[in-house]
Amino acid sequence: MDTFRIAMWSGPRNISTAMLRSFGSRPDTAVTDEPLYAHYLKVTGVAHPGRAEVIAAHESDWRKVATWLTGPVPEDKAIWYQKHMAHHLLPMIDRAWLDRLTHAFLIREPDEMIASLVKTYPGAGLADTGLSQQCEIFDRVADRIGRAPPVVLASDVLKNPRPMLEALCDSLDIPFLPAMLAWAPGPRATDGAWAPHWYAAVEASTGFDAHRPRHVELNAVLQGLLDECRPWYEKLYALRLRA
Repeated sequence: MDTFRIAMWSGPRNISTAMLRSFGSRPDTAVTDEPLYAHYLKVTGVAHPGRAEVIAAHESDWRKVATWLTGPVPEDKAIWYQKHMAHHLLPMIDRAWLDRLTHAFLIREPDEMIASLVKTYPGAGLADTGLSQQCEIFDRVADRIGRAPPVVLASDVLKNPRPMLEALCDSLDIPFLPAMLAWAPGPRATDGAWAPHWYAAVEASTGFDAHRPRHVELNAVLQGLLDECRPWYEKLYALRLRA
């Protein structure tokens, strides 16, 4: 069953929650929302909205989280889709348990990601983008399985949802189901305790939004952050799935 525990590693300000909805629409799939978030908040002390509530509601010991994520699949489902933010994988967390999961990666154009991220976190740095962590996990997985694990560009999904989801499912060796293309609006019991602060748009959605090109202008400081991000992003971008 290990091959059906899918860890999707995303950066911030992406379509990760829409992808969670997509996989959650499959009758054969259990989903989990950012299981390392409480640990990240507790260790880093960052003042995210609802911080105390998140730590109180979710397991903050990464060891217990790792044991759970590699244990029995909830509800005896065939697939367990785990939505992760790559920057939640802090340096002190042992990586050995990752080898029991199947991994995929969700990326977004870094200029758009940075412009959106700094609206909430003005002092964001490279570690907050998750890109270096994504590449670290990618390299570990590629070395272990002998090939590149799947990388999906968010804008590609928004432009061509069905072909891209078909390509992703094929690369994960699971069947594509049309149910992944649409879902009922509203909250989910599987959403994290932070949902009231972040999920208004996805709760109103019934499918993937149409892609909207964005014009982004960054100041000199943020341009420097973009320059830091580019080598990490371009490595993953070059290996992304194509429809």
